[in-house]
Amino acid sequence: MSPTDPAPRAGDARSGPPAASIVACPDGPLLVRGEFEVVTPDGEALPRTRRTVALCRCGASVLKPYCDGSHKLIGFKTEPPAP
Repeated sequence: MSPTDPAPRAGDARSGPPAASIVACPDGPLLVRGEFEVVTPDGEALPRTRRTVALCRCGASVLKPYCDGSHKLIGFKTEPPAP
């Protein structure tokens, strides 16, 4: 691919499957799927045992950066996407 070629899109035959995808769950965590690494602020890789992980968005999880379901207990609400 040359620098003038358009960037491949997810699912494009030239690019293969995306390395990772992120789904923002309404009023819940970010679900991250695929090949990725979660690292600490110091750059240390955190262990992963699953291909999909849920990352906390509410700030109340005791398992940060992972979600523990606390968003349900505290009534966490996300803002609807802008039109």
